[in-house]
Amino acid sequence: MSEQPAAPADTAARQLEPAAAEAVRAYAVKTRADADRLAAVLEDIATNGLPDPEQCTPWEELREAHLTRLAAQRPAVA
Repeated sequence: MSEQPAAPADTAARQLEPAAAEAVRAYAVKTRADADRLAAVLEDIATNGLPDPEQCTPWEELREAHLTRLAAQRPAVA
């Protein structure tokens, strides 16, 4: 993909409202950051290999810890 904006097409394009355009740009920034983070992890795996499974936290434990954090943030319903 190119960092340059696409050339204008022959057909008339609908312009976004400024707030919508800014939201799309913010989403692009977040998506690019997520892709960069994934690429860094993959490069680390390629360089150093996979970690020893004995040194890793099982995904079930990670999931439960995350669900506990989410439940603590959510107000209790009476």
